[in-house]
Amino acid sequence: MSFEITGRLHKKYETEDKTATFQAREFVLEINTNNYMQYIKFQLTQDRCGLLEPYSEGQNLKVYFDLRGREWNGKYFTNLNAWKLENGEGSESHPEDPFSTESFPSDDKEPVFDDKEEDDLPF
Repeated sequence: MSFEITGRLHKKYETEDKTATFQAREFVLEINTNNYMQYIKFQLTQDRCGLLEPYSEGQNLKVYFDLRGREWNGKYFTNLNAWKLENGEGSESHPEDPFSTESFPSDDKEPVFDDKEEDDLPF
């Protein structure tokens, strides 16, 4: 299952060699949810570590990611494993407001009823 989110690139870290054959790079996205800043850490692995290079801290970024979880010695760990990054300019960093007036039709799209039709309603 994959997810996507848009926010501001708050912090990016250098690529780290975890083992001789595994490398990872972390970055933090700043998300504004209802005027509360959330700082979400993501991880890029292996050949995807270079995907972060073209982006600068402070830039809007759209992140596609998967949830990864594992157990080790009775403890549970969760990672947000990013696999695709896009420029997030012009995108919202929070979900659309479901009560926005922009989703309502304008007056000119109101249905017009012809008075010539006979009303067959029983009330």
